[in-house]
Amino acid sequence: MSNPTGIWVNGSLLASGDAMVSVLDHGLTVGDGVFETVKAVEGRAFALTRHLERLTRSARGLGLPDPDHDRVREGVERVLTANPMPLGRVRITYTGGISPLSSERGTAPATLVVAIGSAAPRPDTTAVQTVPWRRNEHSAVAGLKTTSYAENVVALAAAHRAGASEALFANTAGRLCEGTGSNVFVVLGGRLLTPTLASGCLAGITRQLVIDWTGAEERDLPFEALQQAEEVFLTSTTRDVQAVTRVDTRDLAPTPGPVTLKAMAQFAERSADDIDP
Repeated sequence: MSNPTGIWVNGSLLASGDAMVSVLDHGLTVGDGVFETVKAVEGRAFALTRHLERLTRSARGLGLPDPDHDRVREGVERVLTANPMPLGRVRITYTGGISPLSSERGTAPATLVVAIGSAAPRPDTTAVQTVPWRRNEHSAVAGLKTTSYAENVVALAAAHRAGASEALFANTAGRLCEGTGSNVFVVLGGRLLTPTLASGCLAGITRQLVIDWTGAEERDLPFEALQQAEEVFLTSTTRDVQAVTRVDTRDLAPTPGPVTLKAMAQFAERSADDIDP
């Protein structure tokens, strides 16, 4: 990923070497922040309205003030203009700002940063690894896209050690939940299914578009569904729709199955037709 030439920090576009936030920022000291990753294609942000709506939901879940959507859009536009690239990932980070060295939030304004890095298209297939740690669907931050990602860092490292690109979690009830940065779909008996939001999974933007465009069903699924499914695929902003060919030591078909291929084609066609669906 290339270094950006311009990063937008609290209303100013700065050279990457000058873009800084305080070491007392609550997002750094206690992870008190939320974020969005937005795909940019030829200088245009995909599904930005949906991402901004989720950014607001996450901010409200943490008790942060609502982010100014017009201000964020300005930051995204300026960063995209300053960093032309065919495919990029725009990172919008919104934190509690300068605060005491404790869990208590201060009175300073929130911090807003927009940055970008270049991206490469993901391969059509990948392997996943299940991990022993559980998502807590009863957590105060369940379903929020927060900057507290240490659990994901640990799980993803375990997946990489197993030769996989993603780790998949069950929740505390033993139901299928999500990946560290993706949602999961399975095909059982020819039906395309994905865990409900009650599982504690993130309400993924790509997840919802796939549901809308393919007619996939939301269901409470046992974690064992991964070992029974005819097909499995992941969705995320940076993956779009990506087929899974191995779950732990279980090999699935070496190429995407028919349901997955159809979902891939539908997503590619519909997303190309509308940059902000």
